[in-house]
Amino acid sequence: MIKIENLCKAYGDIKALDDFSLSVPTGSVYGLMGLNGAGKTTVIKHLAGFIVQDSGTVTIDNQPVIDNEELKSRVMVIPDDVFFFRGYNLNDMKGYYRNMYKNWDEQRFREMTENFGFDLTRNIVKFSKGMKKQAAFCLAMSTMPDYLILDEPIDGIDPIARKKLWKYIMGDVAERSMTVVISSHNAREMEDVCDYIGIIADGKMIFEGDLLELDSVSIEEIFIEKLEGGGKND
Repeated sequence: MIKIENLCKAYGDIKALDDFSLSVPTGSVYGLMGLNGAGKTTVIKHLAGFIVQDSGTVTIDNQPVIDNEELKSRVMVIPDDVFFFRGYNLNDMKGYYRNMYKNWDEQRFREMTENFGFDLTRNIVKFSKGMKKQAAFCLAMSTMPDYLILDEPIDGIDPIARKKLWKYIMGDVAERSMTVVISSHNAREMEDVCDYIGIIADGKMIFEGDLLELDSVSIEEIFIEKLEGGGKND
């Protein structure tokens, strides 16, 4: 289970997160939605243990995330702007991930890279943005994580590849109870995959809901209603 309680983070005079709380049950898919600049990426960085909060708590399975290397080995984060080592190809990156993550699944890696048509010997710097994002998914999901944290995961990915990725993600949720947090502003896409949604504006959680309890109301309708006239858009 992921739990954030009363999280605050400021950069100088700017409050990136203001008494922000969030709860994600194990084995569920949680969509964190908000306009650009609302604080979504700052939440993701806290879940990844990349930054230290000013106050509040961030825990996964009741353990603090920060400075917890054993826990981080079970959590994979795919940021909006993915990173690869200069000059590496996918075979090189595979070696790095295989050494870092004890649950590395070679069969999963071969299956995914073949499915997405990758040349494992091609320098990743030559990949398009969409191909880099797909490569990041192949590597991340081959570590068989218990928690998958995604920041704007579908940006730059074509519809066919997007459908394949969601199939892998939802398969791991169903078969292994993997827990997923997705940061996005794409309401229609979130409606197809999420169990819960939260809407953030100006660093504050302004709405949380279980999709099973929202009846016929769409995420897009809720998103527009909650954010109309509020939130940042930079």
